[in-house]
Amino acid sequence: MRAFADTEEFIGTLEQAGYIAERGLAVALLLMAQLKRPLLVEGDAGVGKTEIAKALATAHSCELIRLQCYEGLDVNAAVYEWNYQRQLLAIKMRETQASSLAEKERHVFSEEYLLQRPLLQAIRRSQSPVLLIDEIDRADEQFEAYLLEVLSDYQVSIPELGTICAVSIPHVVLTSNGTRELSDALRRRCLYHYLDYPSYEKELRIVLRRAPGIDERLAGQIVTFVQKLRAQELQKRPGTAETLDWAAALMRLGVRSLDATPDFIADTLACLLKTREDLAAMPPTVTARLLAQSV
Repeated sequence: MRAFADTEEFIGTLEQAGYIAERGLAVALLLMAQLKRPLLVEGDAGVGKTEIAKALATAHSCELIRLQCYEGLDVNAAVYEWNYQRQLLAIKMRETQASSLAEKERHVFSEEYLLQRPLLQAIRRSQSPVLLIDEIDRADEQFEAYLLEVLSDYQVSIPELGTICAVSIPHVVLTSNGTRELSDALRRRCLYHYLDYPSYEKELRIVLRRAPGIDERLAGQIVTFVQKLRAQELQKRPGTAETLDWAAALMRLGVRSLDATPDFIADTLACLLKTREDLAAMPPTVTARLLAQSV
C-alpha cells in the first residue's frame, strides 16, 4: 500500500477520494495498515461507515472486496463453495475413462471447480486489497467465531485441498450498526473507532463536495435543518446519506432556498424520514418551525 508522510497528507488523500475524515479516524486507518490489524467501525446506519472502506481502497489504488453480512451467513457464501453443476458434468464425462475413483475425485475437487467467495478472494490477491466486512452484527455468533480464526491466521482450510495461506494480508474494515453485541474476542483483535453523526461544519463540507453545483446558502440551510431534525425524538435519525439524498432531490426540483415554498419542502421529507412513526412525529407545525429556524 502507498506510504504517507504524515496524518495530514493521508487526510488530504482521503478527501480527494471523496471522504472527509477526522484526525482520529485517519490515525486509526494508518495504524490498521502498519499493525496489520482489522479496524472495527461502529455507528448508526447512514453515518458513512461503508464509505470509509471505499475511500481507503481509492486512496491506496487497490481492490475493494466486500462481504455483506446477514443472518444465516455461512462458509459457502463467505469463503468458498464447490461448483456442483460443473463437478457433476465432469463426473459424467469421465464415466467411460479408465481412471481410478481416487483420480476422478482428485480431478473434480481441484481448483478448477472452486468458487472463491470474498474471504478467500481477499487472502489470495497478490496486492493487499481492502476487505470490507459490512454489518458484522447481522451475522450470527457462529460465523463471528469462524471469522476470528480467519483473521487471526489469514488462512482457510478446505478439506479437499488442505490449508490455503494468505498470499497477501488484506486491510480489513468491519462495520457494525450495533444491532447485537459483538464478542470480546472480536473486539480484542481489532482497532476501534466510533463514527458519530457529523458536526455542522463537517456535514456542510460533505454536502458541498458530494453535491456538485449546489448553492452554498442552500447547502447550509439543508445541513442546519437536518441537524435540528436529528435533535427530535425519532426512531431513526437521518444520516449523512439521507442528507445527500435530500440535497440531490431539492436540486433536481429546482429549489433555491428552504423558505421559498415551505409546504412543498415538507413534501420532500420522505428523503429524510424512513418510518411511519417518524413521519407522524413531524406534523406541519413542527416542520414549519424547523424550516424557519434553518433559513
